[in-house]
Amino acid sequence: MKIVVIGKSGQLASELKAILGDEAVFLGRNDVDISDRDQLESSLSKHAPDAVINSSAYTAVDKAENELEEAYRVNASGVANLAEVCRKAGYFLVHVSTDYVFNGTKGSPYQSDDTIDPQGEYGKSKAEGEKALLSTLPGGSCLLRTAWVYSEFGNNFVKTMLRLMAEKPALNVIDDQIGSPTWAKGLAEACLFAARHRVVGTYHWTDEGVASWYDFALAIQEVGVNAGLLNRKIPVHPIPSSQYPTPAKRPHYSVLDKVATREAFAEIGLQHWRQQLADMMSSFQSEKQ
Repeated sequence: MKIVVIGKSGQLASELKAILGDEAVFLGRNDVDISDRDQLESSLSKHAPDAVINSSAYTAVDKAENELEEAYRVNASGVANLAEVCRKAGYFLVHVSTDYVFNGTKGSPYQSDDTIDPQGEYGKSKAEGEKALLSTLPGGSCLLRTAWVYSEFGNNFVKTMLRLMAEKPALNVIDDQIGSPTWAKGLAEACLFAARHRVVGTYHWTDEGVASWYDFALAIQEVGVNAGLLNRKIPVHPIPSSQYPTPAKRPHYSVLDKVATREAFAEIGLQHWRQQLADMMSSFQSEKQ
């Protein structure tokens, strides 16, 4: 099966590359501009894929409040172009979105068909991309919403915590934002499964379980020490979001319901975030050695 992955350098693309190697074509920003529909159409036609996985995104949540043009160019216009090109050519499209399309006030896990209500410009740009995809290619696409993504590649919360825990005598971490951590490797496997089996619809993919950023940080420290990535433990203190203001508003509760996901993706299954974190740390330590 011929697969083209849009994106080369992000966490998801890196995990897809680690799984697929040369079995797929990876097109980065220097290879194709997804905001240019003609260029995108020409580029994809050269490879004539069975499926396209869009792992590209503008993900600078806070910068998006001021960099609206770039955020919407990639997350909205780019996705609209991908959907239209895939519709015309008959390529199946797997697209990844975010928990930020929800307002975070529901207080119980978000269903895949719940009304979206993004609060910041990043979430709004991703929501526009979702709308374009679902209106253009509803029967030929899989929309996967995810959250709190980390991996051994790129910059993310886990690697930041490991660095700060090695450098600082103590840390303060927010404890009133609740979600589900997600290892990008599992997300990559879900994208591949959706592409290969043409899983149509909107699904939520995060690892199992729920945590606050504070809970997640404590687990990172515990696993990091056990894995030999940290030499010591430091005090980690819980603080409210009000003590760590950011330009973009974060959803306070963005746990995503995965009942439909467990059925549609039963063949690959979901793992608890603590197990995924331990496996990622083990892989990370092996790479460092």
